[in-house]
Parts: sequence; structure tokens; C-alpha cells
Amino acid sequence: MTSLRGLRTAAAAATLILLGACAQPAADAPGDSPSPAAPPGPSAGPDALVLRVAQTGGFVGPDALAGRLPDLSVYADGRVIFTGPTTAIYPGPALPNVLVRTISAAQVAELTRQAVAAGVRQGADYGQPGVADATTTEVTVVTDAGEQRVAANALREARPDDARLTAAQKQARTKLAGFLDSAEKLAAGPGAKPYEPEILAAVVRPYVEPGDDLPARPKTVEWPGPALPGEPLTAALKLSCVTVTGEQRDAVLAAAKDAHATTPWISGGNGWTLTFRPLLPGETGCADLKAAR
Repeated sequence: MTSLRGLRTAAAAATLILLGACAQPAADAPGDSPSPAAPPGPSAGPDALVLRVAQTGGFVGPDALAGRLPDLSVYADGRVIFTGPTTAIYPGPALPNVLVRTISAAQVAELTRQAVAAGVRQGADYGQPGVADATTTEVTVVTDAGEQRVAANALREARPDDARLTAAQKQARTKLAGFLDSAEKLAAGPGAKPYEPEILAAVVRPYVEPGDDLPARPKTVEWPGPALPGEPLTAALKLSCVTVTGEQRDAVLAAAKDAHATTPWISGGNGWTLTFRPLLPGETGCADLKAAR
């Protein structure tokens, strides 16, 4: 899972600058017209997406692509759902560290204003730097004017002197990165708690026994949900998906609490590797994961 870069620093330090980060408007570049505050429309429901930061592509496996969570999602009711810090161990925990906190309506409006001021609008040009296998940062903002989305490849990895980027593209990338820094600091603010999804999805692939040069097979866990492998995601890659709710979700969460990313889950006498993906507000099933890939 991709962790927010700002969350690698101490959360306490981020808290001290939270109010300042939210109160300061993002500076417009010379020649830009001032961007008015643009909160979501009054008719927006609580699950309406206002802002999302996500990573796409990159050099990762197909199951990781299908199960990848957005770095940050902000909703009309003030919920901020984000990827928390992860433990640098192998194998990592089975369940991703997804956190949620609530911000004020004024902070939601300020985030959208900052996003527009930072250049999140259709047609923005961030160029293509000379970096291979890096992820692309996608930023989506929804205001009264509609949805705007931009994509910047290797936003953090590109060198400042990259000859493939023009001066205007470098400036645009700097503004976008600065806005994301402010959004990350906001996510790291006080009051965050584990996100409890109504629907838990899992990307499923057949378990592969480790080779002689790899660690021994981990302890198996009986799968307490519906029969695996579930519905196909990508037949050619043998990827499937399954979702659980209610009591089944609770049973899966309990079983996965002490499991690892490499744990073999047993269903129907077969072993399966699972990548867990809590569904976010507005998502309803495996089709959302298929569309996100």
C-alpha cells in the first residue's frame, strides 16, 4: 500500500501546523486569476466525494493494483479517509492501515479552494519526466463547477533539473506537490481512528507455494467468508474478488487480525492469497475495483 509521504513524520508535529496549513490559501502563479472558494453544492449527500488523491500504475503486481487504496479521500460531510503509516516488516499485516477523521465544513471548502488554486483543472500540463516505473499521482476535486482531475507522473521522483520538463511544467508540478503537502498535514491531524468499512473486499489469487530459497510456508487460516475465489476480475491473470458484510465481515476481520499478506487462506480445500481492500463511501462491490485498475 502506498502511504502518505507526510505521515512518515511524527503526527504530533503535523498537528501543530494543522490550523496554519488550513488557513493559508495556496498562492496563485503569476498571471493566474484568483480562485474563489468552491465548496461542494448544498445538495451534495454526505458520501459525495469532494477531493481524492490516488496513485495509479507503477511497478507492482496486478493484485496490488486492483487492491490499491487512494492515499486520501475527503467527503462532503467532512470525513477524511486516508492510508496510515505501515510497519516496515516482511511480510506485512494482512489488513491495510486505513484511518478516518472528521474536519469542519470550512476546512473542506478551503481544501477545494486550495486544490483549484494549485492548478487542479482539466487541461493542466505536468509533462512526462525521464523516470521509469514510477506511479502517477491523480488528484480529483469536485466543486460547484463540476469535477476536475489531473494526473502527474513521477510527481515526487522527478529531478528538479529534468530536461524533459519545461519551466511551466516544473512550476505546475511544484504547485501541485505543495498542495498535496498541505492536504497530507491535514490528514495527519488529531482524532484519527481506524476506518470501519460497511463492505470489505478481497482480491483473490491462487496461493503459490514458496520455493526452496524462500521462507517456509506460513500458517494457514480457514476462510470464514463466502466460497473463494469469488467473481473474476482478470481471467488471464487468475484474479478474482469477493466481498463480505455484516457478520461475515466481522468474522473475516477477526481472522485477518493476526494474519499476514502472505498467509494462505483455505477455502474449498485450496489455498488462496488475499489482498484486502476496504470499500470506501460510494463504492458498492468488486466492480469498483475492476474500474479502478
